[in-house]
Amino acid sequence: MEAITGSYITAFLLGLFSTVHCLAMCGSVIGALTLSLPIEVRESQRKMLPYVFNYNLGRILSYAAAGAVVGLLSSPLASIDGHTALRYLSIIVMIAMGLYLAGWFPKFAKMERFGVPIWRWLQPIGQKLLPVKTFSQAFWLGIVWGWLPCGLVYAALAVAATVGEPVQAALVMFSFGLGTLPAVMGAGLFTGLVSSLVRAKHMRQVAGVSIIVMALMTLLLPHEHTDEQHEIEFHHIGDGAAE
Repeated sequence: MEAITGSYITAFLLGLFSTVHCLAMCGSVIGALTLSLPIEVRESQRKMLPYVFNYNLGRILSYAAAGAVVGLLSSPLASIDGHTALRYLSIIVMIAMGLYLAGWFPKFAKMERFGVPIWRWLQPIGQKLLPVKTFSQAFWLGIVWGWLPCGLVYAALAVAATVGEPVQAALVMFSFGLGTLPAVMGAGLFTGLVSSLVRAKHMRQVAGVSIIVMALMTLLLPHEHTDEQHEIEFHHIGDGAAE
């Protein structure tokens, strides 16, 4: 249970520390979506807030759905050896993401090509929802937006895969989405401030290094999953000996 809780925290912090990437990647998206709103809505943050919230609610639910799929696919690897391999893979992906975010590993962007086929199928559906006039349109557009190819999302999915169970993996991705929420909500409400933050090179480097440090801390933490499994095996051996 502690290992799963750690995955929730890791995913949340991954989203939170990647604020600059979220602003650069999703800030332009939500900025364009905001511009599609009626002018009387755009001129009032109070009126605009429900639309921005629905965009993000849809986006985060899509992350959770992707997490459930990954959890289902990784469930056969939930054994000790498979779980360990997935854990190390997630750490490698997080380090690569941190290096990319800091500007030291640009080739990581190629990872985003994995989601291109799905996005090509969904993009026309999203275009039919524009211009946004209702909260429900904003929500469904957010659902589509959640499948936009993004290396950061794939890094979070690597973390979700380590739990090896669909519902828990979905919750890991939901936690990740909550971590990204302050940045992306802010991008929808404070576009000018957001654009200046995105241009700050040192902000990207700080965010990238933060993710790398978090990945290394995850590597150094005790592997609770292994300890729990060994304890179960020990009890089974003891029970067998008693018989």
